Amino acid sequence: MKRQNQSMITEFILIGFSNLGDLQILLFFIFLLVYLTTLTANATIMIVIHLDRALHTPMYFFLFVLSCSETCYTLVIVPKMLTNLLSTAPTISLSGCVAQLYFFVGLACTNCFLIAVMGYDRYVAICNPLNYTLIVSRATCTQLVLASSFCGFLISVVVNVLVFSVPFCSSNRINHFFCDISPVIKLGCTDTNLKEMVIFFLSILVLLVPLVLIFISYVFIVSTILKISSVEGQRKTFATCASHLTVVIVHYGCASFIYLRPTSLYSSDKDRLVAVTYTVITPLLNPLVYTLRNKEVKTALKKVLSRYLLSKTV
Repeated sequence: MKRQNQSMITEFILIGFSNLGDLQILLFFIFLLVYLTTLTANATIMIVIHLDRALHTPMYFFLFVLSCSETCYTLVIVPKMLTNLLSTAPTISLSGCVAQLYFFVGLACTNCFLIAVMGYDRYVAICNPLNYTLIVSRATCTQLVLASSFCGFLISVVVNVLVFSVPFCSSNRINHFFCDISPVIKLGCTDTNLKEMVIFFLSILVLLVPLVLIFISYVFIVSTILKISSVEGQRKTFATCASHLTVVIVHYGCASFIYLRPTSLYSSDKDRLVAVTYTVITPLLNPLVYTLRNKEVKTALKKVLSRYLLSKTV
């Protein structure tokens, strides 16, 4: 009977926000608004960087790639979540769950590595400015992006194999709004401790190692900034790092809260709230932070808008 139950599971039920009843309609419109704003904001960042030659630098190349990756990241989670908020039977097929977890983990890991690469870029720009263009060349930028993506999706393959090699029991109810690692692996009917230990080790590799490297970079950056004689010079130099630091704190903070702890400590309600932050809010935060706090991007945005409005009037 146990074998039969395992073979019968061809789809999962995503419980998500079903306990909120009629509030799901309100959540649908809130998340839809945030989602559309996220797509618009990230698309705007990419268009501005593409059109303004002053932004054709390594820093903005990495920001362009991050915005593109964040857009794909939201496409993996949010449309299905919005559909399920309006559905009386919020389900996802087994193959759909596998694909969602694969792209979610792959893009999330890629983003973690990209943010670390952006920290390295700031380190070289501030601590070794004379050799900046030589060290962070166009070829190096491309190689770093490709390496980040390759490592991210390689880790995703390993995670998917670990999660979906677990035989599932009769329950197919995922206590989440998407196929995340802990809620899915908890449905397994065999001992998953070894698999969870491997996933925990990979989480350390993806989150803690880049975070430590970013911290070391900023130790050198702060040391260099303090050596600048003028206060105005210090302020301008640090301003180039402020946006990146904000993204680091939010991105790594939320992800660490969820993935750097044992699965046994998984708390569905609290973790769903944090998951909303890193799947819905954070992708919107990145373009807003870089637009509102970055003078170069704001100037470029004004130039692109004025050029567009001028072309309309002619």
